[in-house]
Amino acid sequence: MSGNLQLLSDTLAAAKSEGRAALIAYLPAGFPTVDGGIEAIKAVIDGGADVVEVGLPHSDPVLDGPVIQTADDIALRGGVKIADVMRTVREAHAATGKPILVMTYWNPIDRYGVERFTAELAEAGGAGCILPDLPVQESALWREHAEKHGLATVFVVAPSSKDERLAQITAAGSGFVYAASLMGVTGTRASVSSQAQGLVERTRATRADLPVCVGLGVSNPAQAAEVAGFADGVIVGSAFVKAMLDAPDDAAGLEAVRGLAGDLAKGVRGQA
Repeated sequence: MSGNLQLLSDTLAAAKSEGRAALIAYLPAGFPTVDGGIEAIKAVIDGGADVVEVGLPHSDPVLDGPVIQTADDIALRGGVKIADVMRTVREAHAATGKPILVMTYWNPIDRYGVERFTAELAEAGGAGCILPDLPVQESALWREHAEKHGLATVFVVAPSSKDERLAQITAAGSGFVYAASLMGVTGTRASVSSQAQGLVERTRATRADLPVCVGLGVSNPAQAAEVAGFADGVIVGSAFVKAMLDAPDDAAGLEAVRGLAGDLAKGVRGQA
């Protein structure tokens, strides 16, 4: 069974052909429950998201700010397992036909087994993984199995990344590059970092055919429109999670994320 790297690439290319950036939403698996998390993913796609990143909840995050940490804690207290993450990917992809990635730190994959993880993710219809803490120089084993199973390997770059390192990362990566717009953790912010556009341009200069998508801090249609002006994709996570955390009940949470996705989708299309 081959994963859906090609579907991811085709989806990003289709958005580009429409003269816009793709909208990429992030939601953790198991939040507020496994079933509720699957419904939330369907809701953001129904609202207009092109791609979804499913977070694998982790007790010791490096990149995730307090909003996502809160959701991860709820999921972990609920007993979420890697099998639940795979089920989330499988059901979300089967219901929507959209590319679904997993965003995870390296330790859970290492403990689970690289071959087992990649085989199961491909079988579930996954498009690949975003691996924020896997150094490119230590990624050969992962990339071997990801390539064998048709999965994207998405690395994270930051404003501090030197051009030489950007070139190493884009040479090894596939699907797209995740450009962190600032040095820090995830969370909604009042404005998009001024460093983001320069990072996108520097990353593109190392490999023109690999899309560059920007995350960290985008939370409203105006910011989405701003980032869409220079990036191939706009990644939004904390704003979706916060909308669900702030909702009085699960049904209201689904409506909130569906509506936010609709607003952000207008933003990436310049209609906000």
